Amino acid sequence: MGIFDFLTGEFIDVIHWVDDTRDTMVWRFEREGHEIKYGAKLTVREGQAAVFVHEGQLADVFTPGLYMLETNNMPILTTLNHWDHGFKSPFKSEIYYVNTTRFADLKWGTKNPIICRDPEFGPVRLRAFGTYTIRVTDPARFLTEIVGTDGEFTMDEISYQIRNIIVQEFSRVIASSGIPVLDMAANTADLGKLVAAEISGTLAEYGLSMPELYIENISLPPAVEEAMDKRTSMGIVGDLGKYTQFSAAEAMTAAAQTPNSGMGAGMGMGVGMAMAQQMANQGPWGATGSARPAAPQAAAVPPPPPVEHVWHIAENGATKGPFSKATLGRMATAGDVSRETYVWTPGQDGWMRAEDVTELAQLFTILPPPPPGA
Repeated sequence: MGIFDFLTGEFIDVIHWVDDTRDTMVWRFEREGHEIKYGAKLTVREGQAAVFVHEGQLADVFTPGLYMLETNNMPILTTLNHWDHGFKSPFKSEIYYVNTTRFADLKWGTKNPIICRDPEFGPVRLRAFGTYTIRVTDPARFLTEIVGTDGEFTMDEISYQIRNIIVQEFSRVIASSGIPVLDMAANTADLGKLVAAEISGTLAEYGLSMPELYIENISLPPAVEEAMDKRTSMGIVGDLGKYTQFSAAEAMTAAAQTPNSGMGAGMGMGVGMAMAQQMANQGPWGATGSARPAAPQAAAVPPPPPVEHVWHIAENGATKGPFSKATLGRMATAGDVSRETYVWTPGQDGWMRAEDVTELAQLFTILPPPPPGA
C-alpha cells in the first residue's frame, strides 16, 4: 500500500451517498477501518437520513443538510467517546444512509381465499389484491428493529412481511365490516384507508408508515362468478321462456357454423325451415299474393261458474241455515218453508219474505204435473 492509499483510507473529507437502484432502503458507508476525519463534510440529501453507529451503539441521526463533523454537531457521539472541545483526531464509526422517500407501486394480494359472511349470499370466499406505498419515518428505529448490521438493505427483504400484515388486517376488516359483496366495489377507497389506519400501529413499531393502500379488485370464486353471470343474463332477458328460446337459437347457430358436422347441417336446415315458416305466418298473404286461410283461433276459455247463493231463514225468533236453493226447494215441498218465511243471503238488504225474492219465488209457483191415470 502506497502512502497516498494510506492517507486516503485514514482521512475522509466528504461523505455522501447517491442511490440509483430505486429499491435500496439502507446503505452502509463502507471504509477500511471505518475511520473518519474529524471535521469531514457529511452530505445528506433530500429523502435521506444518516445514522451513526459507534461500537455497536446507536448515536446521532442527521437529517438533510451539509454538516461539519465536529463535537457540536455530534452530541451523542461526543458523549459516548468523552470527547472534549479540543478533540481533533480521526474517529471510527459506521454510517448508515437511510432512504426516507416513498417506495410506491408495491404489490399485495391474498394468497388464500378469505372466508366471510355476506348478508345476501351467506358464507363466501373472497380474494383481493392491490398496491401500497411504504416509507421510513423513524430511521433510528428502523435500523435497530429491522436492518441490524446489513450493509445494503432492499425493499424486497421486508416486502413479504409487510404483505402478511396487510392481508391479516384486510381479512379482519372485511370480515367485520358487514358490507355486502356487491357493494364492496363502491367502497374500496374507504376500505383501503381503513386497512392502512389499522396497519399504521404495527408499522410504527418498525419505524415505517404506509401513506397509501389501494384495493384494485375484490373477487369471488370462479364458480360463484359464473352463477352470478347467469343470474345477470336472466335478469336482462326478463322472460324465462324467451331466455330458453334465445339459448336454443344460440346453440343451433353455433352448431350450424361447425364445419363438417352433420348435426350442424341438420340444425341449420331446421333453423332455415323454422324461419321460413315464421315468415310465412307473419301476414295474411302468401308469397304469390293469394289469400291464405287464417290460422285457427284458440278455443275460448269459459267464464267461471256463478257463485251459488246460500240462505238463512228466521223461525220462531231464531236463525237457521245456511241452506242452498235446492235444499230450500225440498223444504218448501215438505212444508217447512212457506211464502211468508223470512230469508236472508249475503249482500241482501235486510230480511225479506221468500215470495218477494225473485230467485226463491219460483219455488212456490211450480206445481207438479197430474199423476198418471188421473
